[in-house]
Amino acid sequence: MGNREDLLAGAKQCLIERGWARTTVRDIAAAAGVSHAAIGYHFGSKDALLTQGLVEAVDELSDELGLASAGGPQERWQALIDSFTTHRALWVAQLEATVMAERLPEVRVHLAEGQRQGREGMGGSVPLALLGGLMLQWLVDPERAPSGAQVVTELRALASDI
Repeated sequence: MGNREDLLAGAKQCLIERGWARTTVRDIAAAAGVSHAAIGYHFGSKDALLTQGLVEAVDELSDELGLASAGGPQERWQALIDSFTTHRALWVAQLEATVMAERLPEVRVHLAEGQRQGREGMGGSVPLALLGGLMLQWLVDPERAPSGAQVVTELRALASDI
């Protein structure tokens, strides 16, 4: 791997271990085994690097989950819900990035593109919005958050009321 790839790997590691807000340029450089000047050279800023690392990590999670090839709706939703536990740090990092996007236009641009891809991959804006709400419920109150079966049951009930 070259410095660019090492930096991306280091950024992903730091996002998981430290989160967005607590990750410094020095943390990433140390994790990557390169000088912190390489961040500016390859990415322009720490935030641009963290954003790219987050996008790649979410893409990797999506590939790992293989939702397109998963079973029925309950199984697909349950796979996503399970990832809130197995990949909790990544979901928290994504929430942190969303907050950072309010003040950092470069982060907003990348996250907006990620949402566009998410809408395409999930079949629209409503499933993506549902995913965000489910994630918040699972991160804050997992004992009372719905299962995949409950999600599908409630969606069917909601659809029948329309």
